[in-house]
Amino acid sequence: MTRPTCPHPARFGVFDSGLGGLSVLKALRQRLPASELIYVADSGHAPYGERSDAFIQQRSEVVARFLVEQQIDVLVIACNTATAVAAQSLRAQWPDLPVVGVEPGLKPAVAQSAQGRVGVLATEGTLRSEKFQRLAASFADQATLVLQACPGLAGAIEAGDVDALAVRERVEACCAPLRQQQVDTVVLGCTHYPFVAHHIQAALGSDVTLIDTAEAVARQAERLHLAMPAKGHSSSRSSNARTPSGALAVQLYTSGSVTGLRDIANRWLDFDCEVSMLPMPR
Repeated sequence: MTRPTCPHPARFGVFDSGLGGLSVLKALRQRLPASELIYVADSGHAPYGERSDAFIQQRSEVVARFLVEQQIDVLVIACNTATAVAAQSLRAQWPDLPVVGVEPGLKPAVAQSAQGRVGVLATEGTLRSEKFQRLAASFADQATLVLQACPGLAGAIEAGDVDALAVRERVEACCAPLRQQQVDTVVLGCTHYPFVAHHIQAALGSDVTLIDTAEAVARQAERLHLAMPAKGHSSSRSSNARTPSGALAVQLYTSGSVTGLRDIANRWLDFDCEVSMLPMPR
């Protein structure tokens, strides 16, 4: 089926505790190449999955407020933990702003699993959240769910070298219990994890199917965008730098290292980005 052509470019604000949401950003760029994308990596406070709910709530509100000030049309929370902890309050705080969250893809995983044995790799924060507990309970009678917290994995990926020994050791430690439980489908329940999917696949075996939700999030953001009425964009909304091809460069902000984010964007992304320090108290 041919997907609809976007009738009016929009401005999407995307954030994650760090680098993981770049997987969602990449999917958004592929689906909405004419739209403006602004991404915040809150790397100075990553990973959220190992923080308290109160901390995650506070940082999510700070970052979302910055993006709202950039006159975004849609907010994408490209972080499973931030979605679980803060999405409801962000929607309440900005009721007129469409908000797209991320949650582990249990529905497609259960549908895909031939043996009804589904593993979930996620942060401790995501797995302990009430939102995830409700989601898991809704599938409890359809499949055996093997929940595996991955402490330290998002942080190791955040360092930028996805093939480093520390990353591979964390992947192996997290995948070993899933192998023992003989799962046949595994949900990547953190947006950092797709960047080490090759190591996860190798640790679990080629017969195990991995489920990533980045594309589904991009599709939902596109649906919300298509449902929006067209509106004029002021000159201040058209001031972002353009690439030699005329496309808008994606704007990246970080509360961590600008140089680190720039290097990783150059390695992980296939489009031009402008990288800046997040202009707010860190």
